Amino acid sequence: MSAAARQAAWLEIQGKRVAFDAGAAHSLALELDFDGHGPQWFGAPAPSSEPLRSGSFSGRVVSGASCNASTLKLTPHCDGTHTESVGHLTLERHDVRSVVPGGFIAALLLSVAPRRAAQSGESSRPAPHAADLLITRQSLEQAWIADLPFRPEALIVRTLPNGPEKRSRDYTHSGAAFLSLPAAELLVERGIEHLVLDVPSADRAEDAGQLAAHRVFFGLQPDARALGGARRAQCTITELAYMPETLPDGPCLLQLQVPALSGDALPSRPLLYELLDT
Repeated sequence: MSAAARQAAWLEIQGKRVAFDAGAAHSLALELDFDGHGPQWFGAPAPSSEPLRSGSFSGRVVSGASCNASTLKLTPHCDGTHTESVGHLTLERHDVRSVVPGGFIAALLLSVAPRRAAQSGESSRPAPHAADLLITRQSLEQAWIADLPFRPEALIVRTLPNGPEKRSRDYTHSGAAFLSLPAAELLVERGIEHLVLDVPSADRAEDAGQLAAHRVFFGLQPDARALGGARRAQCTITELAYMPETLPDGPCLLQLQVPALSGDALPSRPLLYELLDT
C-alpha cells in the first residue's frame, strides 16, 4: 500500500502519541471453514456445518430450498483461534466478552524458539517430559525489545519455526509447545493482561488437570475454583492464532474481536496494527 493510500490515525497511549494505519489490520485468526482441514487438538471432533432441517425445508439451495441455512457445531477451546477468560477454570460463569477490551491495546509481537525441557533449565507443573517443548522465560527475556514507545499490555508470541502448515497442524500426536512456569510468571511481572499464542494451549494437553500456566496468568491459586480468588480476572488468553512471517517483531496495536455470545471461550479475531514512523 502506498503512503498516500494509508489511513493514518493517531492514538494516545500512556501519555504518548503513536501513529498507525487504521486501514491495514492484519488478522491473526485461523480461518474456520468447517471442512475438517483446520488444526486438531485434544481429540475434539472437527467442526461441522449441517443443513437446517425443519419439516420439508432442507437448508440447501442445491437441494431445492429457498435459501441456505446451516447448523454449526464447534468446540471453541479446540477449533481454531479462540479467546478465553478465567471462567475456563472457575465454578462461576465468567463470559470472555465481558473482559475483552473494546478498543486498542498496546502490544508487543515477539518471535521465540521453544526449547526442549531437558535443556531449558525451566519447568512446569507437573514436571514436563524431557522432550516437551517449552516457551521459556529466558527466550522471552532475550527477545524482549528494550526501547518501546509504551509499556505493552498485550504480548503476541510467534513460535519458531513458523509457517503456513500451522493452519492445519494435527497436534494430537506431535505435541505442542507450552509456557514454562517462569515464563508465565514473567508475563505477570511485566503487566501483560492479554496473551496471544500460536499454539493450542498455554499448558500441556495432558497435565493432570493442573493448568498451571493458566492459573499463574489469571492469578488463581492451584486447585482454586472460585472466581473471587482470581487476582487477574480481567485478563484473557488467545490460543491457536497465526502470525504471518511478514509481520515484524516489535511494538504494535492489538484489537480483540469476539462475537456477542456467552461462554468462557469464544472464536475470536485478533487484529494487529503496525505502527507508523512519524
